[in-house]
Amino acid sequence: MCFDIALELVRGERRIACTIASDAKLVALTGPSGAGKTSVLDAIAGLLRPAHGHIRIGETVLFDSAQAIDLLPERRGAGYVFQDMRLFPHRRVGANLTYGQRDGSWITTDEVISLLDIGKLLDRWPATLSGGEARRVAIGRALLSSPDFLLLDEPLASLDQPRGEEILRLIERIRDELTIPILLVSHDPAEVARLTDVVAAIG
Repeated sequence: MCFDIALELVRGERRIACTIASDAKLVALTGPSGAGKTSVLDAIAGLLRPAHGHIRIGETVLFDSAQAIDLLPERRGAGYVFQDMRLFPHRRVGANLTYGQRDGSWITTDEVISLLDIGKLLDRWPATLSGGEARRVAIGRALLSSPDFLLLDEPLASLDQPRGEEILRLIERIRDELTIPILLVSHDPAEVARLTDVVAAIG
């Protein structure tokens, strides 16, 4: 099974519960604004600790409160594309791409550049990129970390229709051509319906 997740987070006065059990390549996590979707991704990545439950991706147990397992973020194998992308403003695109690249990665820099069609961007500064270009660079950086799975937080946020369509096609290519499972946060029913029929809802 790609995703076997049952967790509860406590954030101040709120309790956020999420259950996902699926062997699908791409699962969408939906819910209203403020329901805690990003918090769930943060918990899977190891940036937040659940109150209890378990997180298993493939054969790897990332967190299990009953077994006292809580892997460090760097040991979880997550490729996390944040909603705000978090590119380093003082590094050109090429340096952003290769930041955190692992030796023996299952995908090469050239393969990522070709897959994402970003060869012409390598010498640019992040501040000069459009929203769609920056999103592609952020996805490329995540892929070059040689992840075991991808977490995509609202990948079409703040993009106009043409740029959003570019990113949708890119996600479809990653889903269809690569072997890693993807958990995608979205509030857009049309976006979700196009990418997957496996949906987990919170809130």
